[in-house]
Amino acid sequence: MKTTGDQHLVKKINTSLVLETINRHAPLSRAKVAEMTKLNKGTVSNLVNELIENHLVYEIGTGESSGGRRPVMLLFNKEAGYAIGVDLGVDYILTVLTNLHGEIVQESLEALASKSFPAAMKQLKAAIEAMMRQAPPSPHGIVGIGIGVPGIVDEEGTVLFAPHLKWSDANVKKELEVHFPYPVYVDNEANAGAIGEKKAGVGKDAANLVYISVGTGIGTGTIINGALFRGASGFSGEMGHMTIEAFGKPCTCGNRGCWELYASESALLELAEERLAVPEDANLDALLRKAEQGGAAAIELFEHIGTYLGIGIANIVNTFNPELIIVGNRMTKAERWLRPAIQNALDERALPFHRRHAALDFSRLGVRSCALGAADFAVAGFLAGIKVVVQ
Repeated sequence: MKTTGDQHLVKKINTSLVLETINRHAPLSRAKVAEMTKLNKGTVSNLVNELIENHLVYEIGTGESSGGRRPVMLLFNKEAGYAIGVDLGVDYILTVLTNLHGEIVQESLEALASKSFPAAMKQLKAAIEAMMRQAPPSPHGIVGIGIGVPGIVDEEGTVLFAPHLKWSDANVKKELEVHFPYPVYVDNEANAGAIGEKKAGVGKDAANLVYISVGTGIGTGTIINGALFRGASGFSGEMGHMTIEAFGKPCTCGNRGCWELYASESALLELAEERLAVPEDANLDALLRKAEQGGAAAIELFEHIGTYLGIGIANIVNTFNPELIIVGNRMTKAERWLRPAIQNALDERALPFHRRHAALDFSRLGVRSCALGAADFAVAGFLAGIKVVVQ
């Protein structure tokens, strides 16, 4: 039994290796896959044939000859199945349908009608069901559902604490798995955003990055040596609640002077209500319009928030020494005014040795980083679970 188990494990590892190689580097011949994976040609040929039978790989004709017969080239079948990714925000639900390459096929955005857990789950299920109906026919159908939530999430998919949603001990994973016959993956939205940026955004070439989701609050996801850093208990990334004002404003988390109280979209709107004469202008889109029209008051607000973002980012740079900091979520729309203020604060406050190799960038995925990362959790789970048969 042990020998069979060992064979099964080795074959599973080799199958994953071959599939990942084709996925990343296709078009490839069987011989090239064998060369890149260091597996013998017979093993590769057998595994490729199984992957073709599973509709995960297909042949596309012959490539250039290097002296012998022209090789048959292989491609990863990105339409073999589809994943659903959801960014469950504080006041919105963004749902995407992606193929196995993480490319968006369909997406929808709707306002979150109620923050109560039962009502939010009902709306979330309806959004997922609507997206499922739009999935094209495929051999493997829906391979999984990924959800990003603005809160602390444990390994069981329970949202232990989501202050802006006012949730505690909310088992999102269980709620959805009872309803849907697919694997469900639930994670912190900034962790999902970091994965989204690493796989499909400006973080593709960075091995060490920190993604900062600037929305109603602030969340961070950290990639170290190419992998998501979760910490000892899986709860890393709550840097929105690091103290930047020792005796500052009280926060919903129970602390005082948290970074997100001074550098988030909520902080921006709070300042706007205090400083602007017209209450209707205290929303992000209105402030963006005013800034684009040259409104000094609106520009000053964004610069103020940018300075506080820069203060927190300087702390992160000094702590993690990343090669890339990515600012994401809705505040990316204000990059024009935020970037110089953030950079000035970084130049003043980050250690020069750390700052020298730390690039600052803004997400090009906009609000989609989290939803794409959540979908990738589902795709990764599906590919890791590909069944193998030991002969």
